[in-house]
Amino acid sequence: MPEIARFYGIIVKLFFNDHLPPHFHASYGEYVGLFDIKTLDMLEGDLPNRAKKMVIEWGRIHQEELMNMWETQEFKKLKGLE
Repeated sequence: MPEIARFYGIIVKLFFNDHLPPHFHASYGEYVGLFDIKTLDMLEGDLPNRAKKMVIEWGRIHQEELMNMWETQEFKKLKGLE
């Protein structure tokens, strides 16, 4: 699973040819979360609230690029939060 971003200890990855709905994975230490690209809801996982909020903020910034990557399966690195 390619790593598409890394910021504040959070690693964001995207599986290609994965199950619906379109989503990405975020990990923070031993915690993980699976986020819907369209709604940015955390569908599964146990990320701490602060990390979850940062992932959602990052997702809002890159939502269009994430959806494009999901649809085209063309990998690219995205900037983290600054």
